[in-house]
Amino acid sequence: MSTRPNPSSPSARFHLSLPPRSVFAVPDGAGVGIECRSGTVWLTLDRDPRDIVLEAGDRFDGTEHRRILVSALTSSCITVSDAQPAAMPLAGRAQPAGAWSPWRLLPHGLSPA
Repeated sequence: MSTRPNPSSPSARFHLSLPPRSVFAVPDGAGVGIECRSGTVWLTLDRDPRDIVLEAGDRFDGTEHRRILVSALTSSCITVSDAQPAAMPLAGRAQPAGAWSPWRLLPHGLSPA
């Protein structure tokens, strides 16, 4: 018996090379897996006091709707799987000026790799 992928639930997966000190942002980490294929990365989750460091072969699976920043401590390669865009606010709901957007990094001199 063979298993075929279900076309109604597509899975996204991509590999990303990160030079040292670069940062990659995942706007909504719920259901997103991050696997360190080589090097060392440091994960920071919004409103989470933990320091999560992944080395080659380690994996982190996000379970909550939080932004994840992946910072390369050394030259690294990661695989991001099942990445889905964060839910956007419902149309018609006013957002206060300067409200945080999941599609934009705050201006701290950091940018996605």
